[in-house]
Amino acid sequence: MEPETSVIEEWNGSASSKLTKTATFTVAGATVRKSSLRFNHLSRRILDAFVPEGFPGSVTPDYVPFQIWDSLQGLSTYVRTMLSTQALLSAIGVGEKSATVIGATFQWFLRDLTGMLGGVLFTFYRGADLDSNAKMCRLVTDLMNDLGMLMDLLSPLYAWEAYHDHSVTGVASGATRAALTQHFALQNNAADISAKEGSQETLATMFGMALGMLLAHITMGHSMAIWFCFLSLTVFHMYANYRAVRCLTLSTLNCERSSILLPHYIKTGQVLSPKEVSLMEHILPLWMSSWMTSRVENLGARVRLSVRISSLNNDEVVDLSRLASSYYNKGMYILLPRKSFVDVIMHRDSTAADILLAFMHALVLAKLDDKNQSMHIQSQLWMDKNYQDFLLMLRSSGWRTERLLSPSIAWKANWSIDSSDKVE
Repeated sequence: MEPETSVIEEWNGSASSKLTKTATFTVAGATVRKSSLRFNHLSRRILDAFVPEGFPGSVTPDYVPFQIWDSLQGLSTYVRTMLSTQALLSAIGVGEKSATVIGATFQWFLRDLTGMLGGVLFTFYRGADLDSNAKMCRLVTDLMNDLGMLMDLLSPLYAWEAYHDHSVTGVASGATRAALTQHFALQNNAADISAKEGSQETLATMFGMALGMLLAHITMGHSMAIWFCFLSLTVFHMYANYRAVRCLTLSTLNCERSSILLPHYIKTGQVLSPKEVSLMEHILPLWMSSWMTSRVENLGARVRLSVRISSLNNDEVVDLSRLASSYYNKGMYILLPRKSFVDVIMHRDSTAADILLAFMHALVLAKLDDKNQSMHIQSQLWMDKNYQDFLLMLRSSGWRTERLLSPSIAWKANWSIDSSDKVE
């Protein structure tokens, strides 16, 4: 009688849909025959050092294209850094007999100091925008980094220009990276994604430094060759950054994405997907792309959140009081039309859901602004009838509707209406 034969397979991986078979054991009686797939196992172990556990099921679909373009732009940055650093060291006197150690140290200290102060000032003035406009902030700060490197390359001619550089890049890139890491994490694995991104950046740094040193050695003493290489790499860096940011498909609601979604819903009754909206939203500030024809109506630019009551004149405060005692007497916000804008005054006890509701209501009001004198009634009727259905369709299309990513809501108000209709 022949012994019973059984087959046992060994699989590796944390995601059930992406497991890799590493070995097969065939057992016949007391005989065990093993068939190993060492190459596949080894390649998977190497890959695990650079991609999150459970990849690709543990990250969003836009993770791979973004990381490819991000690594390419990082590679070009490190190559250019070697060229610009060489010029900067020359500017502070390295290699010259007349240069002193204390002089070079002091100039390098000034360069770092201005960068630190610039980072603090940027965080103070624009830090609240890093979550709500992660794409735009990342791209703009990378362009500023390109400008800083250009200043470094010019530093042998204009030494002090090297001090007006790199001031915000580190702060903004770190903050936007944190926001994007949260976006990529599908299994609450933001720490793992961040760690593996560090491994990818280290690998790109090593290649970039090696190529940069080789290029710096080849072009040493040849100004035209240095400028040609630097400008060519800068153009590629800008292109790779644009492609990296453009391929991102964020599912959070900010002011611009909301101002794209709501008018389209009002017009068609349908909700655009995150992928469709990502192709329509601006990734450069409006003043930098004003020469381009806008593809969507930018209602969001007409809405001003968290308006300070002290900034209103007496007539506007009277209008605010009337609105508080009539249309918004039980609400957590007041919408005050002013010229071509709609100002939003949030209640002291308002929540994140109230802020999203107020902004959407303000968009509806802005769309009705020039059409009907009873716009408050019309907008409220539309909100009562359609807002909840709109939120449900957003969620079913993959949007996150817990909150509106917006600049900090720093100013709020508390109103109590008596016979005199006063607003506090």
